[in-house]
Amino acid sequence: MPCLGSTMSDAIVRLAAWLAFLALAWGSIPSRALGAQSRPTRGGEINNQTAAIVVEAPLPGMPAVLDSRDIYAADQPNKLSPTISSFPSRVYVPNSESATVDVIDPATFKLVDHFPVGRQPQHIVPSYDLRTLWVLDDKGDNLIKIDPATGKMGETVPVQDPYNLYFSPNGDAAIVVAESLHQLDFRDPQTMKLKSSLRVPCDGVNHLDFSANGRYFLASCEFDGKLLAIDEATQKVLGALQLGHRSMPQDVRLSPDGQIFFVADMGLNGVHEIDAHRFAHIGFLRTGKGAHGLFVSRDSKVLYVSNRGEGSISVVDFAKRKVIAKWRLPHGGSPDMGGISADGKVLWVSGRYDAKVYAIDLSSGKLIVRIPVGKGPHGLCVYPQPGRYSLGHTGLFR
Repeated sequence: MPCLGSTMSDAIVRLAAWLAFLALAWGSIPSRALGAQSRPTRGGEINNQTAAIVVEAPLPGMPAVLDSRDIYAADQPNKLSPTISSFPSRVYVPNSESATVDVIDPATFKLVDHFPVGRQPQHIVPSYDLRTLWVLDDKGDNLIKIDPATGKMGETVPVQDPYNLYFSPNGDAAIVVAESLHQLDFRDPQTMKLKSSLRVPCDGVNHLDFSANGRYFLASCEFDGKLLAIDEATQKVLGALQLGHRSMPQDVRLSPDGQIFFVADMGLNGVHEIDAHRFAHIGFLRTGKGAHGLFVSRDSKVLYVSNRGEGSISVVDFAKRKVIAKWRLPHGGSPDMGGISADGKVLWVSGRYDAKVYAIDLSSGKLIVRIPVGKGPHGLCVYPQPGRYSLGHTGLFR
């Protein structure tokens, strides 16, 4: 039997060594990464792996923010860039299941064009310079150009697994979200030639948005309930948040003041609030079943949330951080992705499982019309829209 005194001495030595290690490790954590503790919320149990999100000067080459209180200041009603002011107003609808694009004239609510595209078009995305629309043919491994000046299809560019598409805030890179390959591909924004790839530590990466200074972006991972913070310049993962059981994060949108990322969660039926500086979960808003798409009003006061599972649109007040209204589509529906008209009066949303497009009056919340389209309409694009440059998806402008 060992001596009790010897055993106690060894234990004290090991404890002292362990405490010294903890002190060293704690001291190595950047100060901005502290304070974001795990805590349960109405959105589920949150497991924070905090990132050191450092507040710095804007990303080199990024156009200056016009108003620090409103990153969407360039997106006000009818504030079209001279580059696109002469383009005809259209709603471009990719029909994933029928592999077609339908084109709607929003003035008449009538289909004015229809053409086949590849195998499975997912989203239609404005280019960074606003001059081109890209149809993302996910299963066909192609990007297909549309000239928004004429509404006609153009060149097809081979690109692997283009589920979604974004652009760096300085225009240096196109970021192809290759969901099934578990990676983000950084490409030349004009030629789409591959520059580099980032393998992401999550399953189902599909949507993202950028911080106000453009230094990093937050990406959602649908199939394992994670959020990633990724440095735009170094293309490295800064940290991850595990959102909890049944979480299926979708669209991401930064608040006008640049303080909070809002993340729609289809599995938890609401919107997460993520502190944009500490990458910490700070709240959850219940909006409705199957929360999916996020759209900022032209006056930057409210956020519209499409609840795909129950056929409704929730209205979130940015300043109050609360749901202030819910509009239900008559006889239901499946509102998914879309955009707001240039004048800010109409929300256009695809009906994913109903082969319809909905036009909703934003002054009243009333449905204006349902327009029949192809099967599986997904990431429709209202174009042109106000803004100086496009960050991608179906209409993320600043």
